Amino acid sequence: MNTKYTGVFILVGALLAPVYCYAADMTTDSASEYLDDATITTKVKAQFAADKTVKALDISVRTDKGVVDLTGTVGSKKESDRATQLASKVKGVTAVHNNLEVKESSNN
Repeated sequence: MNTKYTGVFILVGALLAPVYCYAADMTTDSASEYLDDATITTKVKAQFAADKTVKALDISVRTDKGVVDLTGTVGSKKESDRATQLASKVKGVTAVHNNLEVKESSNN
């Protein structure tokens, strides 16, 4: 009889563990923090769109608590550096993580 209950408890524990881990990992971002991050992301993308050096469509921007993550592919180191420079100038940005991959074009 104890073996039956042991198996049930193990099964329930295995099923509830992911739920507990998810709940423990939930951030406590308030609505204003979320909106601030969304505003920063929008402003960074607008800076990229207005700049002639940076190809905005090739760069993904994600913001979390003022920290901007740039990912994607750019054509040169100059474009990558310019993207970092533009993002860091946006009000509310505390740091920029440049994870851009440089793929030099062979059309010279």
